[in-house]
Amino acid sequence: MTLATLTTTPVLDVVVPVYNEERDLAPCVRKLHADLTQTFPYRFRITIADNASTDTTWAVAEELAGEIENVVAVHLAEKGRGRALSAVWSASDAQVLAYMDVDLSTDLAALAPLVAPLISGHSDVAIGSRLARGARVVRGPKREFVSRCYNLILRGTLAARFSDAQCGFKAIRADVARRLLPHVEDTGWFFDTELLVLAERAGARIHEVPVDWVDDPDSRVDIVATAVADLKGVARVARGLLTGRIPIGELRTQLGREPLEPATPGVPKGLFRQLVRFAAVGVASTLAYLLLFVLLRGGLGAQGANLVALLVTAIGNTAANRRFTFGVRGRRGAGRHQFEGLIVFGLGLGLTSGSLALLHHFSTPGGTAELAAVVGANLLATVLRFLLLRNWVFRHRPLEPTS
Repeated sequence: MTLATLTTTPVLDVVVPVYNEERDLAPCVRKLHADLTQTFPYRFRITIADNASTDTTWAVAEELAGEIENVVAVHLAEKGRGRALSAVWSASDAQVLAYMDVDLSTDLAALAPLVAPLISGHSDVAIGSRLARGARVVRGPKREFVSRCYNLILRGTLAARFSDAQCGFKAIRADVARRLLPHVEDTGWFFDTELLVLAERAGARIHEVPVDWVDDPDSRVDIVATAVADLKGVARVARGLLTGRIPIGELRTQLGREPLEPATPGVPKGLFRQLVRFAAVGVASTLAYLLLFVLLRGGLGAQGANLVALLVTAIGNTAANRRFTFGVRGRRGAGRHQFEGLIVFGLGLGLTSGSLALLHHFSTPGGTAELAAVVGANLLATVLRFLLLRNWVFRHRPLEPTS
């Protein structure tokens, strides 16, 4: 049986990707089908995705599809869990797409909480998490250590906020999957991580469900090979995000949720968040500026030190605010933003240089007075910089038509 032969449209399509699982496949599918029949109130489908098994897995899958209602089997000629999920999810007509590992390490009681927020429209992606508060996990120290280290790497390199990238228990709304899948390159175990990173960067809402999970002692996953492949995937995705090759801006336009209405009348949307992030960037920039000013003053004099320190920190400040404060990603418009940022820098330079000039005109100050003058002027320049960056440099502008 194939997907095309099923006449009813399901709400949920649960994919079970398998490779050489002739022993575990039938018990898994029968248990999953019985559980969904008893507890799931909507139409469902179970899709067995056999990706190039060399044992009798495909024969077992065909037998189950012919025997059990709402079970179908799909055969792929090439290996790869990611390849299997991408192929089946892309062809599915269900509203919500899910998958789980054939070993059923995750307790099926978590399936309803996993898909309910997607059916209601509250969330876009849902993941089972073995690291979330409330999860109950039984597994060896080696796998526990590797899992936690991997998720720390994701947080440190890709700024991921989800807690567990590789638990084999996930779901996604079909409309969201259709937007993301063309941009997911991995066909193996890193598929999950790449999909989640793109979803999070695009502004999709990710729901986490703490699960009861018992390690499968018969797992044949090569931990070392998988870890190496995952690290290569992290580097590739980080490079794609940094260079703008991954169209996060376009995906965010398609998938990102509308910002909340401001709680305080008259306060523009996102202003508080932008102020907090701008302040953090400003603190770092001011400290860097003061350090450079003190280091350079002896060789360049007060005005020269002020010019160099302000120029260096202005470039870094514009880049940091572009990315973290105002959420502008990719290389498009970066040159224009830096140019306009330099104009803002010129105004700041005028304020700080002017304060030093006035100070020297009316007195013969020492280093402490000079430092106090540039700090005060720099604070005033910071306020001006925020207003200009928000309302001019990084203000949303319609895209110019391309010929």
